[in-house]
Amino acid sequence: MKVKVQSFAGTDAADIELNDEVFGLDPRADILHRVVTWQLEKRRATARGTRERADVARSGKKLGRQKGGGVARHGDRRAPVFIGGGKAHGARVRDFNPSLNKKVRALGLKMALSSHAKAGSLIVMDALTVDGNKTKSLKGDLAKLGWGNRALVIDGDAVETSFALAAGNLREVDVLPAIGANVYDIIKADTLVLTRAAVEKLEARFNG
Repeated sequence: MKVKVQSFAGTDAADIELNDEVFGLDPRADILHRVVTWQLEKRRATARGTRERADVARSGKKLGRQKGGGVARHGDRRAPVFIGGGKAHGARVRDFNPSLNKKVRALGLKMALSSHAKAGSLIVMDALTVDGNKTKSLKGDLAKLGWGNRALVIDGDAVETSFALAAGNLREVDVLPAIGANVYDIIKADTLVLTRAAVEKLEARFNG
């Protein structure tokens, strides 16, 4: 698959050949759903567990006789009504880290990339350098390129410094290094923008 390489100057550089094994797959909703569900579950943090009645180390001896004492008929000091007793209906530790096969996760990422390539919302940039690190300058460039309402920009090992600084105030632009590419952020974006370095890193990631 060939894609034109664009630049902020408005001139098209030489075409780039994308690997069909990474950018040419037919997306499957079930695979994408499984990977997104796994990814969002991994983000969840569990509550710190509290000690309930069965977990408190206190005397289990009955406090007094059942009748005639003139007080409530308590069974032991572990009851939640006593100071130091167990917590009633306390928070429990829950497991929000389901497992998902690495092959399925890799396939999901390929399909997310392919979905943008097939929809025509994939843009490859020659470089991300912004003059003077200025947001105003970047906004003018984006208006010419037409990146849509929400764009995800993925660079190589690290996001180009001038672009990261200029895009920091733009809510419609998200930036990630290639190592941070993930299914949820990719399919959430209207436009996926990759640099040449990002394409090389992603293709190398799947080719071992």
